Amino acid sequence: MIVTTKQLFAHAYGKYAIGAYNINNLEQTMGLFRGNLDSQAPFIIQISKGARSYTHKLMLEGLIRSADEVFPNAIFAVHLDHGDEETCYDCIESGFYSSVMIDASHEDFETNVAITRRVVEAAHAKGIVVEAELGQLGGVEEHVKVDEANAKLTDPDQAKKFVELTGCDSLACAIGTSHGAFKFTGTQGLRFDVLAEIQKRLPGFPLVMHGSSSVPQEEVARINAAGGKLKGAKGVDATQFRRAAELGVTKINIDTDGRLVWTRVHREYFLEHPENFDLRPIGKVFMSEYAKFIAQKNEYLGSAGQLEAVRQVLKG
Repeated sequence: MIVTTKQLFAHAYGKYAIGAYNINNLEQTMGLFRGNLDSQAPFIIQISKGARSYTHKLMLEGLIRSADEVFPNAIFAVHLDHGDEETCYDCIESGFYSSVMIDASHEDFETNVAITRRVVEAAHAKGIVVEAELGQLGGVEEHVKVDEANAKLTDPDQAKKFVELTGCDSLACAIGTSHGAFKFTGTQGLRFDVLAEIQKRLPGFPLVMHGSSSVPQEEVARINAAGGKLKGAKGVDATQFRRAAELGVTKINIDTDGRLVWTRVHREYFLEHPENFDLRPIGKVFMSEYAKFIAQKNEYLGSAGQLEAVRQVLKG
């Protein structure tokens, strides 16, 4: 069942966070649905601008529609991740997405407000909710690239003003995380002090944490043992997710970790089975491993076991 992120956030606020997972293909889609049902968690499917053009946007939408039929007990939102204004409008008009993110965080405050407000007006007219971003995360994720020197934390006072001026439904905040596998080079970590100040100014308002993959060191080690070269990769401590949820974070984005699982499975499989040329055996291994990965993340997020409670709320 496709719902809006707003519906999911209403139940989650202050208690747990919803996992927002990026997908690009059939294998990820199947693993994602299986993992969330195995852990009985509501979830958010994120489709990036890059994923929409990887094959064709209708192909990915078709996979999700099919999965909705194959797994009728699943409850999830379909969300555009890091959209520009043009892509947001395309998704709004498609009638498929229940949520879009407009990322104009690279613009000055006034321009960000103006662009976000236009998208909000278009989306709300169609019953679609909007995530916006204020502040800038460092690192690289597809077309989003910000040098660490130019990364800037979200200003709590600006956050309150931004929400009031734009009417957005949730706000992605920069609180120390980064995109990609190389998030922290030293002792940096999440700025819970900044997050707490934002929540004080926006009580009850859903906040979003981007760049939140944990970059498990076991995955990195296994990838490198199978021929990879990931040096210094380090991510967010997953045990901190619950604390973030208590401070108003209702959505936590996880993409890089899923890519690490894909890389580890394929490197190890072909190393152990050099004679193989069939894509299906390795695809089955990945779907199973990805489902386990999703279920484990949901335990950290606190969303595991929440599916039936969300279903009852939706029934009214």
